[in-house]
Amino acid sequence: MHRQQLLDLLTRYRTDFMEEAAYVRRAVDFVAAHPDCFERSLLPAHVTGSAWVVSPDRERVLLLHHRKHDQWFQPGGHADGDADILRVALRETHEETGLEAHHIRLVSEALFDVDIHVIDNVDYAPRHEHIDVRFLVEIDDSLPVPGNDESHDILWADLIAVTRFNNNRSTWRMLEKTRRMRNALAG
Repeated sequence: MHRQQLLDLLTRYRTDFMEEAAYVRRAVDFVAAHPDCFERSLLPAHVTGSAWVVSPDRERVLLLHHRKHDQWFQPGGHADGDADILRVALRETHEETGLEAHHIRLVSEALFDVDIHVIDNVDYAPRHEHIDVRFLVEIDDSLPVPGNDESHDILWADLIAVTRFNNNRSTWRMLEKTRRMRNALAG
């Protein structure tokens, strides 16, 4: 995937959420203006890749308690120069869950969510933004998930319990999309 492929994904993506639509417009402008958008050294922002991990029945979501940020999140991370943001999201899911890649099923190559959020000062950089491009993946929730040293803990949360772990607007939005998807499957 080249930067143009990400731009194509972003311009094709449609959302019902006004806040997310604004993020998509900002992401398109940023990626178009910065050939080095996948480099974590690019400030005040850079592109990251994440995966919203659901169980096959869409009743549970996989969350990781991030060691550096001391919060619960979906798997994801820096592209470190890799312009294939889907590959980044899948690689990060593999690394952070500790599961073999064949246990991680991409539900769709289309974007699932786009978010722009602030990262406060961390070891490697001053306050900056992550333009987080997210894909939907499925993992069998009966498998043991070993995790890795980037997280304090990893767990499957029932949809109704996810906001007890992370109640930010971004998580709520992905949770709402999951509920709608689950209801469509049931209906």
